[in-house]
Order: sequence, then C-alpha cells, then structure tokens
Amino acid sequence: MNALVTGANKGIGKEIARQLVAAGLTVHIGSRDAERGRRAVEEIGGGCRLLVLDVTSSSSIAAAAAQVETLDVLVNNAGIMVDGATPSESDVAAFRRTYETNVFGVLAVTNAFLPALRRSSHPRIVNISSGTASLAWSGERYATGGTGAAYRSSKAALNALTLYYAQALAGFKVNALAPGLRRTDLAARAAASDGDPAEAAAGAVRLALLPDDGPTGTFVSWDGTPVPW
Repeated sequence: MNALVTGANKGIGKEIARQLVAAGLTVHIGSRDAERGRRAVEEIGGGCRLLVLDVTSSSSIAAAAAQVETLDVLVNNAGIMVDGATPSESDVAAFRRTYETNVFGVLAVTNAFLPALRRSSHPRIVNISSGTASLAWSGERYATGGTGAAYRSSKAALNALTLYYAQALAGFKVNALAPGLRRTDLAARAAASDGDPAEAAAGAVRLALLPDDGPTGTFVSWDGTPVPW
C-alpha cells in the first residue's frame, strides 16, 4: 500500500507519514519546499519518497499526480492560519489566501489524484480539519468572539467538502479529523502548546487504515469520538 501526505515535511503531517511508514506503507512526502521535504525523508527513513507538491499551484499538482500511478491513502494535511482576526477585523485577501490552501487546495489535490485512488481496492481519504470548525461547538467550547474567522470557516468548508466527497465516491472512505491543539507552527498558541503531534497523527492513521466496514463521511476527534458538525 502507498500513501500521500500533503504538508508532510513538518508538524502533524510528518508524524502521520512516520506512523504510516511504521505500519508498512510506502509514503509520498508531499512538500512545497524540496529541501525541507528531503530532510523529512531522511529523518523518517524507511519507505518514504519525496513528492514536491504545492497545493496552491495547478502545475505543481499536475506534475506530482503524474508521478503516482496508484494510491491507497490520501491525507490532506497541508493547511495555514493567516491570522486570528474576527470577520470585522479581517480583509478579503486573508480569507482568499486561507481558502486557497485549506479548501481549494484540498479540492484540487483530491481531484488530481482520484484516478490513482480509483486504482486502489481500498481507497481512503483523510482531511485534517479542526475542532474549532464545529459550528455546534462555536457557542460552547470555542466561544471566542469570532476570532480566527478565516481559518475556522475554511475548515468548516472542508468538513462540508468531506461529506460531499463521501457521498459522491462509492467504495471510498472519506473522513475528517479534528487533531486537537498540537505543538506546531500553525499559530503562536499552537507553538506554545504541549500537545503531542504524534497523538493527533495516530487518529489520522486510524482513519487512513479503516477496514472496509468502517465509516465514511464522518468528523471525528483524534481519540475517535464524534465531533458535531
């Protein structure tokens, strides 16, 4: 089996790649920066391969897809948080930049790799979302006055896209994961966190290796519990 993890040169993405390799998969390390990608491949070792991939570039996506004939697992992990502004403090450019990676990039990459995924007998797609994208939790756990609006709304859109792909792709398992706050460079709050990226990665790997009777079209937390839309 082989997998592609976007944004896999650091953070949660690199941990997902590491754990998939440990599970016996050949993993394409999707990285916009070739040198950082090479360093991740050297660090993880085993069945890793560098795949230079900028999820915001149609030519980069096409070139990457042309190198992968068959794919069993696609993990759409690449994501950005431009700022923590509220809608009233934000501007359209910040929203566009955020959506370009977090939503449009997922759509473009998924569609480009669908032919390779369709050659698999057990295709799996895992979209890395956020618990802060839950509209139900916005008035409970994350009543933050509308901060992080671009990021949070982009992940809510990603959740919707996850559901629509699950409905459209017969035989696929397509699910979204809320990884929890992890020690990454996504934002200052994340960087200061003591949350282990490997713990979140384990949740993604469970979805990547779901059995054929496993769920599709779900939004779950890193520990496997359902997250309300």
